[in-house]
Amino acid sequence: MAASLVTDRDVLDALRPIIDPDFNKSIVDLGFVKNIRIDRGNVGFDIELTTPACPVKAEFERAARERVAALPGVTDVAVKMTAQTRQSTPQSSAEALPGVKNTIAVASGKGGVGKSTTAVNLALSLRASGAKVGILDADVYGPSLPLLMGVSERPQAANKRIFPLEAYGMQLMSMGFFLTDDSPVIWRGPMVHGLIKQFLTDVEWGELDYLVIDLPPGTGDAALTLTQMAPLSGAVIVTTANDLSIVDARKGLKMFEKVNVPVLGIIENMSYFTPPELPDKKYYIFGQGGGKRIADELGVDFLGEVPIDPGVVEGGDKGRPIVIHDPECATAKCFVELAGVVARKLAVLAQESALVADANITWVKT
Repeated sequence: MAASLVTDRDVLDALRPIIDPDFNKSIVDLGFVKNIRIDRGNVGFDIELTTPACPVKAEFERAARERVAALPGVTDVAVKMTAQTRQSTPQSSAEALPGVKNTIAVASGKGGVGKSTTAVNLALSLRASGAKVGILDADVYGPSLPLLMGVSERPQAANKRIFPLEAYGMQLMSMGFFLTDDSPVIWRGPMVHGLIKQFLTDVEWGELDYLVIDLPPGTGDAALTLTQMAPLSGAVIVTTANDLSIVDARKGLKMFEKVNVPVLGIIENMSYFTPPELPDKKYYIFGQGGGKRIADELGVDFLGEVPIDPGVVEGGDKGRPIVIHDPECATAKCFVELAGVVARKLAVLAQESALVADANITWVKT
């Protein structure tokens, strides 16, 4: 008896029960399944995700392979996982960052909470997933990107364009690249405004899936100028568990609300310490649950806790952030997981923006 011949419809019907947890829809209905190829019992297809940093990528691949392999007549299944990062950057600011699909502001209400370290490790985690990533150190008064990334050259400029430096496969720009000594940066508001505008409009970022922007701490001129000028897709607030950091984090979150930038959530950094000899213990040195409480109070998501890890300081001082310095440690894995969550949130925002745009177009036509 001849083997049953599988069809494209059979493949799609087999994959339809696979639900994307963020969109709460079938991957078939979302249009993720592409390029179905059938050669007798050999079946191949692509699953195109909304971000290469999708945390359920492996789960989708396994489920898809198993469901199609169970079809009568199928002898082999080839699943190719791809990604097409969705655009969530507002389109109204065409002059600023024209080739950037998503801009992520990483902010804190005060200094000393690990904001820059968080920004760098989130960016590197997104890059490791296969995305094109850049990082802009917008902390004019205390730039830390040169030290954290181990880069000290001066960027090249030509035809009124500034070309970012590169490290670990990422584009980099920082005020620190233009400083020649340890003198403090003493600038008034208009000068800060001009520099930030230059970083947003004159730097040749090229085509990026994500630009992570390390904001200055607090809600002063530099931070406010950047939130008003940059086409921000969303913001991540970094805090620690102690009360002072939480009070300042609240101020930062309110700033983003006033300029209509979606807050993707709060990360509690330096949450607890786990001694190497006691891997099952967590010691909450600065208090426990502060980040979660402020997130619940302000109605935003709590993205997660990042532990205290001496390797973060050790690697950072050598220009090797923790996800490069020790990628298998718990802290590095936390950053990878957080980057996946942030990327998925941006994908949902992009989908919602696309639906609103389509609805507006339909309304204009009618």
